[in-house]
Amino acid sequence: MPHFTVHISETALDRKAEEGLIRGLADAVGSVYGEQFGTLVAVDLIGVPPHRRGTGGAVTGRAAPDITLSLREAAYRHPRVPDAPARLITAITDAVTAVLGEEVREQTTVGLLSVPEGRSGIGGRVA
Repeated sequence: MPHFTVHISETALDRKAEEGLIRGLADAVGSVYGEQFGTLVAVDLIGVPPHRRGTGGAVTGRAAPDITLSLREAAYRHPRVPDAPARLITAITDAVTAVLGEEVREQTTVGLLSVPEGRSGIGGRVA
């Protein structure tokens, strides 16, 4: 299952932003792998108090979304989805910008983690 973890300044989060980010990130994955794949996406939004977020060694009040997508390794090199990593990074950044505004584009970092086959499970069984 594709899983997002988003660390973001809690001042950037309200109900509209939370719903928009959750929907937008699922749609971003769906735009790369197909709409039905987007229904499998899980999203965790983790708000960070402004005084606990820093850049370059200094506290900052910026939203600075730090997004990690964890997905099975094979999905990043699927033959029917050329350039999947680049397409995902672009779609994810565009989704965040659509919700929070263009000013967060340059602050947004995206990391793609790959889970090797046989190293994940659901319901206590290797999947």
